[in-house]
Amino acid sequence: MTIQASKFSRLLIRTALAAALLLTGGIYDLSQSTSLAQMKDNGPGSGHRHGHGHGHGADGTGHDEVNMPGLRGQNATPEESAELAVLFRNFETITREVTELANGIRTVTRSSDADVMTNLVSHVVGMIGRVENGDDPKIMIQSPTLDIFFMRGETIQSEIDVTEEGIVVVQTSDDPEIVTALQTHAAEVSDMADRGMQAVHEMMMERAGMSPRR
Repeated sequence: MTIQASKFSRLLIRTALAAALLLTGGIYDLSQSTSLAQMKDNGPGSGHRHGHGHGHGADGTGHDEVNMPGLRGQNATPEESAELAVLFRNFETITREVTELANGIRTVTRSSDADVMTNLVSHVVGMIGRVENGDDPKIMIQSPTLDIFFMRGETIQSEIDVTEEGIVVVQTSDDPEIVTALQTHAAEVSDMADRGMQAVHEMMMERAGMSPRR
């Protein structure tokens, strides 16, 4: 199944979510408009941790890794923040490969957990849709690498496939600065998939001119 970024619709999001769950052995009720009910159930403070009691980034900087307030945004919905919380709390279930292309990137991302995969697909589809529309969620922990995407989203060609590999995203551009940003952000996402919120804390400290404590 392929989703072209120029043809986003509620039906396509539902189809992508259904495919993701089928690939991971889950069940999706198409009578739901999206998986928002699951996202709310799995959101901040819900205790939905899949057995992982992570204390990532416990470096004395005062980060609240239970409620994760940094996942909120000036223009983000509660459901978007909740699905991000699910991804960060369960990052150890996520694996990812990135191929740098001459004009962009190809990424393959998957989770061994059906609920996490559902949130992953929703997040990817939703964020690419936001880029297409120039609709920056302005999430507190958001990397500044994303700024150029929201300013020049019309220069990015995106294709999303939900396959047996996982969710496959190919993004290309004729704009060299966009290509560089795509590849930089892909590396940032891979680091977050590997190390969770600890990677975010270190990136934020580096941007603030502080040396992260490892």
